[in-house]
Amino acid sequence: MFEPDYRNIVNAARNKEAARLPLYEHNVSMNKIGEIKGVDMQSLFQGDDRDIHEFFRIYCGFFEEYGYDVVTFEQCIGLVMPGAGALGDSRVTPVIQDEDDFRAYPWDEIPELYFNEYSKYFRALRDEMPEGMKAIGGVGNGIFECVQDLTGYEGLCYIAADDEELYHKMFQKVGETDLKIWKRFMKEFGDIYCVLRFGDDLGYKSNTLLSTDDTKNLIFPQYKPIVDLVHSYGKPFLLHSCGKIFDVMDDLIDKVGIDAKHSNEDQIARFPVWVEKYGDRIGNFGGIDVDVVCNASKQEMKEYIHDVIRKCMGHGGFAFGTGNSIPDYVPAENYLNMIEIVRGYRGDFKK
Repeated sequence: MFEPDYRNIVNAARNKEAARLPLYEHNVSMNKIGEIKGVDMQSLFQGDDRDIHEFFRIYCGFFEEYGYDVVTFEQCIGLVMPGAGALGDSRVTPVIQDEDDFRAYPWDEIPELYFNEYSKYFRALRDEMPEGMKAIGGVGNGIFECVQDLTGYEGLCYIAADDEELYHKMFQKVGETDLKIWKRFMKEFGDIYCVLRFGDDLGYKSNTLLSTDDTKNLIFPQYKPIVDLVHSYGKPFLLHSCGKIFDVMDDLIDKVGIDAKHSNEDQIARFPVWVEKYGDRIGNFGGIDVDVVCNASKQEMKEYIHDVIRKCMGHGGFAFGTGNSIPDYVPAENYLNMIEIVRGYRGDFKK
């Protein structure tokens, strides 16, 4: 009988090899969990208080049933920011395009909007957490993503060229606003979580999305107070960031102080490369490219996973899962094959 122990994921995040290799996903689509469990999870999540508790009973139970030590859960700032939505969607007209927009924007309302919308979910998560488990996640969206949600990526580039002062102020104001949310979150819900994180995709296949200097000088100073806050509660901080961000990793580790990093894509670098580069300094989460999970046979996936684990064992703390997440399009059978292979490797099914 599997008995979850959240300390495994804490050790991995603190760059210590865990007693049992932990499974980790940045996100598992609630629709995918619903498909596997035969439940309309979306309706429960959007229902009344009783429905929300039932959602988390099933949701947390899924992670326990399939051998996870933690429940992954976050709620994103971008979804409650008035007029947001320009992150990754060029059809949305950015709500902030100039100084007048910036001054008129209701920054002070965002923290209250966040907790009015999401507190019920965090309370239910606390109530339904299985014994031996804690959550991993917290306040979703990092600084860069929140800025882009208001300006769009292309719009942000125009602002950088046309109004350098506004360009700088966008990051400062978003950082101040996000920190207010994080401070209240840690007071009210930090007890539920053993590792805190946000996702902030800083790069793409060949480089960082902003220049390395702007990434280091505008984004990272806004990360630091949040990471320090998490550390003040005695908990490790995990950064999820897609893209080729090798040029800024030293600053993330040495100046920002992240404890662990997640996300890998084989077109950029296979997971063992990240472990080889940084396994002596931070924990590394990930392992298998999502494309492999989608397309490989079970035997091919087994060979891939065993190769990754063998190369990473003995090189610091790591947790295994996809290099990104489990969205709706990942075949349920393939996802469950991945879990079964990892659990078989670590001996979960021995009598």
